[in-house]
Amino acid sequence: MIVVTGAAGFIGSNLVWALNEAGRDDVVVCDWLGKDQRWLNLRKRMFRDFVFPEDLIEFCRREKPEAILHMGANSSTTAVDGDEILRVNTKFTLALLDYCAAAGAALIYASSAATYGAGENGFVDDDSLAGLKRLRPLNLYGWSKHLVDLVVAERREKRLALPPKCVGLKFFNVYGPNEGHKGAMMSVVGKLYQTAAQGGEVELFKSHRAGVEDGGQRRDFVSVDDVVKTTLWFLDHGPAHGLFNVGTGRATTFRAFVEALFKAIGKSPLIRYVPMPEALRDRYQYFTEASLANLRRAGYAAPFAAVDEGVAAYVGCLSSDDACR
Repeated sequence: MIVVTGAAGFIGSNLVWALNEAGRDDVVVCDWLGKDQRWLNLRKRMFRDFVFPEDLIEFCRREKPEAILHMGANSSTTAVDGDEILRVNTKFTLALLDYCAAAGAALIYASSAATYGAGENGFVDDDSLAGLKRLRPLNLYGWSKHLVDLVVAERREKRLALPPKCVGLKFFNVYGPNEGHKGAMMSVVGKLYQTAAQGGEVELFKSHRAGVEDGGQRRDFVSVDDVVKTTLWFLDHGPAHGLFNVGTGRATTFRAFVEALFKAIGKSPLIRYVPMPEALRDRYQYFTEASLANLRRAGYAAPFAAVDEGVAAYVGCLSSDDACR
């Protein structure tokens, strides 16, 4: 039995899809469904049980799953309620860490490229305690993930209790099917698809940094299909412990990312640049690019989809009558 947290969300629902495709229906999904229609991400899926997060530890003590794929989190990079973010993201993850260590269950959890902050210390996934202490996240979300990484690193270096497999994955800018419920936190392609497909002009943020042109902000955009493949590879293979970047290793400008969207729908780009909200300017990552050396050393050899390829596949899904998997 495998538990997937955040199972009705973006990455979580894609993991449930992949597990079903691999012939596994011994999946327990854990999430809050709320009112944002995320239940649609699970309507075609098979799973053994549905558990609310507050009931998960007791459920696991009773049912003893072999592994927990922990994708659940409040992923808003603009969140301001620190107590809520710590409760949902950090404290819950640490409770799962303690359970898995005691029960001997595997734990693969989602960290984030947001832990790198402005990138002044680079994007190398150094999982030593000293290396992690140098990072300065720019927002609450990134900080909440960083705290978990620090705890895991400290336990590993002090030889304290950890699950037999405990792997953190630093996801970069993920895009793909099943993100429609995310609102402002959707990828740019998901957010702008309808406007572009209808022949409208789309908006991107102006640059407020010298030397970076409008639309020239660069991120490592990675397809959710590659994220899922990597996560499931670590479940079955790879080292017992570690913290690994999951991105393409290639930074792409937002302009090029959106141009790939227009190309996929067969239209010429129509882009207008608007000022970035002032409240966001000091917390905005202008550049991210995953170092993949650690991931490759661990043995993961599969290629990552280029932006044009990944966006075209995503647009094919969005343009169908039934975009959810």
